[in-house]
Amino acid sequence: MLRGCGRGAAAVLRGAAGSRGASGQERGPEPGRPLEPSLLRFLVCPLSKRPLRYEESTNELINEELGIAYPIIDGIPNMIPEAARTTRKRPPAEGSEQP
Repeated sequence: MLRGCGRGAAAVLRGAAGSRGASGQERGPEPGRPLEPSLLRFLVCPLSKRPLRYEESTNELINEELGIAYPIIDGIPNMIPEAARTTRKRPPAEGSEQP
């Protein structure tokens, strides 16, 4: 258990990481709560170190410059770059011809 946090904090962390269903199989995290708006001013993209935009409809933090979106699971942003999804196609490489 986490010291000084009580049982409530440990339960939130377990829930955000996913839990086992009645069948014993791992369930993925559920979207749940949106991001606390006051956190947005402190959060930056771990890759570009630039501010992020909160998209309420998808419950994600968006980096428009890089074209990636970080999921928010049960009110907790998952800022691991590998967890981000791309929001747009990459531009064609220079010198490549388009049909």
